[in-house]
Amino acid sequence: MQLISLKIDKPDATNFILGQTHFIKSVEDIHEALVNAVPGITFGVAFCEASGKCLVRWSGTDTAMIELARNNAQTIAAGHSFIIFLGDGFYPLNVLNTVKMVPEVCRIFCATANPTEVILAETAQGRAILGVVDGFCAKGIEDDADILWRKNLLRQIGYKL
Repeated sequence: MQLISLKIDKPDATNFILGQTHFIKSVEDIHEALVNAVPGITFGVAFCEASGKCLVRWSGTDTAMIELARNNAQTIAAGHSFIIFLGDGFYPLNVLNTVKMVPEVCRIFCATANPTEVILAETAQGRAILGVVDGFCAKGIEDDADILWRKNLLRQIGYKL
C-alpha cells in the first residue's frame, strides 16, 4: 500500500464539497438536489465509478465548474468518491444538508474554499480517500478582539442578525 497526498486544483476562492457515495445514479441525484435547493445555482459535479467501466461520471450547470470537477475527480481516482465545485456566490452552507440527504451519499470529507490536500491510500485494487487536510494549522486561541471580529463578520455577510 502507498500513501498519496494530492492537492485540490482550484481557484483560491472557489468552494467545493468532497464526499463518498455508492451508486452510479449519484451524479443525477446530486445534480437534482443542488438545482432544487438553490435556484440558479452554478456548479459542476463528478463521480468516480468504482465498477464496470470505472469512468468519471459528471454533470453540472457551469462549464468551468464541470471542468474543475472532472479534472480533480480524475486525479483523485478513488472509487465512489465525488466532488462538487460551486460557482461564485454559492457556498457549501447553502447546500450541504441537501447533499447529505441524497440517499446514495455515504459521507462528506470536507466542504471548503481552503487549500486542501486529499490523503489517499493506493493498493493493487484501487484508491481510497483516508481524509483531507483542510486549510492550515491553528496558530493560537482567539482573544476578545478576535471574537468581536468574528461576530461582526457573520453580521456583515448576513449569517447573523
